[in-house]
Amino acid sequence: MPREPRERLTFPASRRVRHKPEFDAARARGRRFGNGFFAVTVIGNDKTAPRLGLAVALRVTRTAVERNRIRRIIRESFRLHQHALPAVDIIVGARARAHGAAGAQLHESLAGLWREVSERCAHSRSR
Repeated sequence: MPREPRERLTFPASRRVRHKPEFDAARARGRRFGNGFFAVTVIGNDKTAPRLGLAVALRVTRTAVERNRIRRIIRESFRLHQHALPAVDIIVGARARAHGAAGAQLHESLAGLWREVSERCAHSRSR
């Protein structure tokens, strides 16, 4: 994952989708894809950088500890890959298979999704 030396790998509040209308807009008009562990909805934004929204439901895993573990892995993966992503809002939802999966499996799965977002959404403005 090449990056320029001055790019900071932080995850500030400006890189988060936090409000219900933003989630609703992504779900209504966004492009959907995913894999066995995660479902992703992507919609273009008017910002200069990608933003991440999380949707890890109670039905995925009953324990808060496991849901928070999955959220941490998603945030960390996004933080490391954000500079390779186009300016889109990305809503990541966990699927039931994510429960109990090894961290390395989840990281690998997310890396593939970030590549797919880059390839499918970088050139078209109608996300």
